[in-house]
Amino acid sequence: MRTNEVIVAGGGAAGMMAAITAAHAGASVVLLEPNEKVGRKLYITGKGRCNLTNNCGRDALMASIPRNGKFLYSAFDRFGPADVMAFFEELGVKLKTERGNRVFPVSDKSADIVDALFFELRRQGVEVRQDRAVGLEVQDGRLAAVRTEKGKDFKDCKVLVLATGGASYPRTGSTGEGYALAREAGHTVIPIRGSLVPLESADPCCGRLQGLSMRNVELRVKDDRGKVVFREQGELLFTHFGLSGPLVLSASAHMDFRKSQYTAHIDLKPALDEQRLDARLLRDFEERANQDYANALGGLVPRSMVPVLVARTGVPADTKVHDIRKEQRRRLLDTLKDFTISLSGPRPVEEAVVTSGGVAVGEVDPRTMESKKARGLFLAGELLDVDGYTGGFNLQIAWSTGYAAGLAASERAANR
Repeated sequence: MRTNEVIVAGGGAAGMMAAITAAHAGASVVLLEPNEKVGRKLYITGKGRCNLTNNCGRDALMASIPRNGKFLYSAFDRFGPADVMAFFEELGVKLKTERGNRVFPVSDKSADIVDALFFELRRQGVEVRQDRAVGLEVQDGRLAAVRTEKGKDFKDCKVLVLATGGASYPRTGSTGEGYALAREAGHTVIPIRGSLVPLESADPCCGRLQGLSMRNVELRVKDDRGKVVFREQGELLFTHFGLSGPLVLSASAHMDFRKSQYTAHIDLKPALDEQRLDARLLRDFEERANQDYANALGGLVPRSMVPVLVARTGVPADTKVHDIRKEQRRRLLDTLKDFTISLSGPRPVEEAVVTSGGVAVGEVDPRTMESKKARGLFLAGELLDVDGYTGGFNLQIAWSTGYAAGLAASERAANR
């Protein structure tokens, strides 16, 4: 082995950034990636558009990291959103900022981000091998060797960046194998679960409304003590198992079903307060006085939702609108403003956008991402017990921790 060699396990966002950074700093880098191509998970992020960061300041950035955000202070300061944007623009990728400060390539193609990283790996002389790390050895508190799946072991490896990802989207290569490697080095792994994940419900209305996308609604989520843990307007989707869509994925990051149960409260008409909505109902009912109740609801909600709304309000579908009493109209108003669904839990972690849990951050140096258990071992990306909300924050974590790990790994290799 060359004396300044750095091994990077994992060719995702954090691993590629670590490899590029280490090579740029002078290290000889070997990147292990089991897939034929690097960046497979990046291809599907942002619905194929790659929301690569969020163009916000540090306060907003930190507020978007619900767990262990303080651990990332140093990494964000060294390589924050502005640095990420400059990095990709220097690689020739034109960027744009959209609603919510979300940053995308102008082309709306995640492949442009992956290609830019791949060609930069080549320019920096990084050797990419289709292989994976399957074991490591630690002697006297120092990394000593790395075993690979194909048997091309690094028997005198002193510097390894572990960036193998979490357990979400395993078809992209994120199978959770890095947790076992971290345990071999003596690390504590916080139990993993899905974050930014669809939610399940036993309410039969979800199946009846399967495929219905609701735009411009407000979602509030309450825990079993009645505390509102999430509140935001946007889009959600009814599915055969429960709820999905951008609002639901964001809400899931605020929920821990091991500690509480939750109920979704959907305001179908958030632009109207109760007084204005009641006036709207009165006007609609006057115009449709001789129609059946069910037929009069078509102007209020999508047609597929009418039978569910009829059942929720308890007003017979064939009731003539002119016969509807005030208290029945009130039930309709309450249902429109507070369409409730009891939630039973998250979908499996394999369906999550990111993994919550992972290597305990107290066992990792926040400035360098070096393990406090094994000198020469660095950890980056989703493998760590940090995760953010939707909007580019999780990729920012990957870039920042990958950069910190790559820079420090290069320094460690030079001084081994």
